[in-house]
Amino acid sequence: MKTLDGFLKPWWQSLENPQEVQEAVLRRLLLGYKQTKYGAKHSADKISSTEQFRVSFPIITYEDLKPSITTVMEGDFETLLPEPPIEWAMTRGTTGESKFVPITKTDLAQRVTCGPRALLSYIYRSQSYNTLNGWDLNLNFPSLVGKKPTHTGEITYGYSSGIYAKHNAEEARIKMVPEQDEIDALGGGITSKDWENRFDLTYEKARDKNVTMVIGVIQSMIQFASYLKKWKGIYPKDLWNIDVLVCTSLADIHTKHKLALKGLYGDAAVTELYGATEGLYAQQLDAQPYVVPNYDTYFFEVEAGGRVKMLYELKTGQHGSLIISSCLFPRYKIGDLIRCMGKNYYCIIGRDRRFTLTKHLLSRLLDF
Repeated sequence: MKTLDGFLKPWWQSLENPQEVQEAVLRRLLLGYKQTKYGAKHSADKISSTEQFRVSFPIITYEDLKPSITTVMEGDFETLLPEPPIEWAMTRGTTGESKFVPITKTDLAQRVTCGPRALLSYIYRSQSYNTLNGWDLNLNFPSLVGKKPTHTGEITYGYSSGIYAKHNAEEARIKMVPEQDEIDALGGGITSKDWENRFDLTYEKARDKNVTMVIGVIQSMIQFASYLKKWKGIYPKDLWNIDVLVCTSLADIHTKHKLALKGLYGDAAVTELYGATEGLYAQQLDAQPYVVPNYDTYFFEVEAGGRVKMLYELKTGQHGSLIISSCLFPRYKIGDLIRCMGKNYYCIIGRDRRFTLTKHLLSRLLDF
């Protein structure tokens, strides 16, 4: 079990000299890449600098990786990964066809180290240690959804939020209600009826518990509050005195969604976690309504102004499309726009699409 310092100190220290830490992260990642066929193809064993890395490894998207991921599913993990997958995560398909993403032992260890940082950073700065004595209201998606046949057998898959929740509770000493296994037992569907069944379970299991936190996607938080109002005539704030909401999955959390969440969940602090099916990349450090990258775990680049630079090289007000290298994928274009707010603070603008930046700037103007 890690202590509070064990989760937070490596992150804090990485903010003091991001360049040095990012160079060390790249060296560590290359040790993994050179064990793969993809890495060998791009001469990972001959790379000793960021410049060489950029020349040798192209920027890639999920579409570029699909053939390799299919091969990994068939059992040849060395095609892309230095170790075999222990889980498979599926995206919800809100931006297109669902993606299947492998989760390895190293990747999972990094997720359960980075994931609690948003919660623990809030607890540290507010000195609200009693929050950890309460329960986390588990509104996550199922970690087990179905099976996908392959030529060599089959793989089981689920949603990354459920997979993370299943593995995170013990490491971060968080008590979840209901337990993830209880959610999974109801089945992996995501129809309105499926969610009502899960919310029924959540209400029955949690109504008499001391719920002090909710960690998960905003959509589920809002849907659960709507369920309570419709079927029980109450809101979450009428049942529990919740200290903090750790929110992910949507952009502009503090400008668009914070007031609504407080109306449903009471005077809870709202803190932000930025992640995707592929990893957990950044979280809120303090009262500033922005996220700060996990420089000690992932290698961050950004495509801005027609060129690629390190994320920490962005100047205040500049924006770009995020490129992340992890123990899973090198130079992976995640598809999100990010804006620098100065001093390692960043705002996740939204998906990298036409007019996203314009909409973001307008929402900021209207907010102020």
